Amino acid sequence: MAPIRNPIEWGAEQLRQATLHAESSGRSIRGPQAGESARRPVIRRIGFADLKDALARGIDDFAACRTDVLFLCIVYPIAGLVLARFAFHYELLPLLFPLASGFALIGPVAAVGLYEMSRERERGIDASWADAFGMIRSPSFGAILILGLLLLAIFLLWLAAAYLIYLATLGPVPPASASAFLSDVFTTGAGWAMIGVGMGVGFLFALAVLAISVVSFPLLLDRDVGVGAAISTSVRAVMANPGPMAAWGLIVAAGLAIGSIPLFLGLIVVMPVLGHATWHLYRKVVAR
Repeated sequence: MAPIRNPIEWGAEQLRQATLHAESSGRSIRGPQAGESARRPVIRRIGFADLKDALARGIDDFAACRTDVLFLCIVYPIAGLVLARFAFHYELLPLLFPLASGFALIGPVAAVGLYEMSRERERGIDASWADAFGMIRSPSFGAILILGLLLLAIFLLWLAAAYLIYLATLGPVPPASASAFLSDVFTTGAGWAMIGVGMGVGFLFALAVLAISVVSFPLLLDRDVGVGAAISTSVRAVMANPGPMAAWGLIVAAGLAIGSIPLFLGLIVVMPVLGHATWHLYRKVVAR
């Protein structure tokens, strides 16, 4: 039986635990101290041929781990269908497209396990679905969670912006049916205004996510760095390679769009290929 402590001892213990949690969270943001080998990652310049090679390597990883990856990635179409059902059921049909396109904003979070599998294969280890959870052992796991929450917040902001755009154009009355909504979107000036403004705003959100996450998640998985260092490295990578990174963003957007068309089922293949390819892109952009 555990001894009963007085309130002062209990309070001191709770304060100690809170301090440890605060230090851990702060370290996840700051990263290791200078004495802990905190070296600024070196950015390489890449070309369009490197994108092609990264995709080829991603396809190779997918082929090698096909069964395990399909098991992991079946959640993507399921999540997509649940979101679609949610939109129809709660008269949020105008948010169906923003929800679907939001996969591009939270995709880097969902792909962390795929990065780990590619890293294991890189080491000559036969990776399985269980290895995807090896990221939990990463020293930067807390930072990965924080960055994931940041992308989730951006995703929610995108949904709020998309809904405000709908209210300012076709709203505020909910559409009577899916066919009526599609008719309003493609046959009225307000509908085309919603499309134009929505695409412009969505592009800005996608650009922001690309800049802060294109190499940050693989970097956090690979090295013990903080969120700030990971984001700054990702932004530097985009600034150093604007053309290839813009092309990569288009590849990701096109892949997710194609994968979402047949009831999101294509995401079972598209997500793992892009996830594995992103790891190899990180290896090309960030020097070891």
